[in-house]
Amino acid sequence: MSIIIRIIVNALALAAAAYLIDGIEIAPTGSTSEQILTYSVIAIVFGVVNAVIKPIVKTVGCAFYILTLGLVALVVNALLLMLTAWAAGVLGFHFTIADFWPSAVLGALVISIVSWLLSFLVPDSED
Repeated sequence: MSIIIRIIVNALALAAAAYLIDGIEIAPTGSTSEQILTYSVIAIVFGVVNAVIKPIVKTVGCAFYILTLGLVALVVNALLLMLTAWAAGVLGFHFTIADFWPSAVLGALVISIVSWLLSFLVPDSED
């Protein structure tokens, strides 16, 4: 059940970023079920990219995280968001990011904040 919650949280965070940032566009066409499918697939791709690539980048770039006091994480998250947009395009879903500065960086910041807030409000597991 926690995987479904993570997908929903990622989808809502991506929707918030697309709504708030002008350079990020998720253009689902058609019915509500097609829109939900589009956001869900992009959220799954985003989750897979973060689960697979982010730990590798954090391990390899550990010195940069320490040197910049963690600020390089914004750049890494923006690059992972752009990689997600590319992968979604390969899968046939319309998810575009206009440019790196400021669209991808601000989008990554919005996604981080919204997913943190939603994860805080909706617990992952039952205790």
